[in-house]
Amino acid sequence: MPAPLLLLLLLVLCCNVAAAAKAHSDSLHLELVRRPPSPSATTRLDLLRELYRSDQLRQRMISQSIGQRRHGRRPLQAPAASQNASLPAPAPAEESFAMPLTSGAYTGTGQYFVRFLLGTPAQKFLLVADTGSDLTWVKCRRPRGCRRCGRGRFFRPQASTTYDPIRCSSDMCKSALPFALATCPTPASPCAYNYGYSDGSMAKGVFAQESATITLSRGARRRKLGGLVVGCTTSSVGSSFRASDGVLGLGYSAVSFAARAAAGFGGRFSYCLVDHLSPRNASSRLTFGPTPALSHPALPPPRATELVLDARLQPFYAVRIDGVSVDGELLPIPSSVWDAARGGGAILDSGTSLTVLAEPAYRAVASALSRRLGGVPSVSVDPFDHCYNWTAAGPAAEVPKLVLHLAGTARLEPPAKSYVIDVAEGVKCIGITSAPWPGVSTIGNILQQEHVWEFDLKNRRLRFRRSTCRSI
Repeated sequence: MPAPLLLLLLLVLCCNVAAAAKAHSDSLHLELVRRPPSPSATTRLDLLRELYRSDQLRQRMISQSIGQRRHGRRPLQAPAASQNASLPAPAPAEESFAMPLTSGAYTGTGQYFVRFLLGTPAQKFLLVADTGSDLTWVKCRRPRGCRRCGRGRFFRPQASTTYDPIRCSSDMCKSALPFALATCPTPASPCAYNYGYSDGSMAKGVFAQESATITLSRGARRRKLGGLVVGCTTSSVGSSFRASDGVLGLGYSAVSFAARAAAGFGGRFSYCLVDHLSPRNASSRLTFGPTPALSHPALPPPRATELVLDARLQPFYAVRIDGVSVDGELLPIPSSVWDAARGGGAILDSGTSLTVLAEPAYRAVASALSRRLGGVPSVSVDPFDHCYNWTAAGPAAEVPKLVLHLAGTARLEPPAKSYVIDVAEGVKCIGITSAPWPGVSTIGNILQQEHVWEFDLKNRRLRFRRSTCRSI
């Protein structure tokens, strides 16, 4: 890129950051950015096929993880703070911090990324933001002569004065870290982990407690967030980490970054996902603390429902679904499909792109949508079950209205483009896939897009509202 153009781009970015800080003077923001494109995803259909495969693998891992917990995986316990990592006092009720968020779909991924400052002095990293995992980790110590270590930066523990290794003989390793390995060669040996992900990826390394640097937007003051359980990963495999430096664990767990950060900022965090096909400069925010977009005096109150923090579903965030309707018709879906106690349940997951429904729910929803789209010429597009030639349908073609009825009076009414999705020029498909039953259903990030979502961990409430996410 020519130097003058690069300078202009930097000036524009700086101005945007300054404007955002001024507009949200009592918020702190973290930036989520896209990773480089996948070499295999060259068209929109290629991208969606890749997302479909990744989602299916992730769903299997989600089902396995929840299945293990339902059958006795030990509950998570809050880890005690180390002597060298004191917990800072809670921030004032009106203060928050946040990170800008961007869709990575145009690059061949359904993930979102955040820039993160770890250690003292701070080292910069680009992490996957994942509400479906509770382990935060960074790549450590790039092996000499390694040609397949991937791109990105590597954390240097020896360069951080706040890096505090967790010993395998400690109570924390034995009881508070459910993904810690049982191996302990000597009492002073580090607590090790081998963490598996939905697409077959994995990360191996050792645990430590560390501090992150956050910037409070009120006055743009920097602050240390101590007592974080982080992984120093020395070996990772999988496409998920091809162009990132690690993972920011936002799942529900005593050791996740979400729980630790939210505890100091009112017990809540929120995000807003821009349209997954937005241009690369479209961004929103992952916020810890108050959510201004949900308390705007000129807008009606947001919708609210119970946030289910069920030990059987950890580290996932769940909601209670009372039913699903299409064009006002309540579909005949067994109530057990939405009941975690009977093998079902529904979770929200930022790391899953397409919404995945347990088979009885999928059959009912897909059948209702396809019946109402019967006048539109169908086409065959692998791997989707129901696709349509929208160009031949003419301008009068309409997408049926899908509504998820959540516990209480909350209704999730996603835009049509979030469940009847564009897969190619003039071609749309029902962008919902099936999962085996019994099993959990997953509300993916495409169905969540263009909504503000606030996870109130303290009061166990989920609040949401439609939004373009551009001003969040």
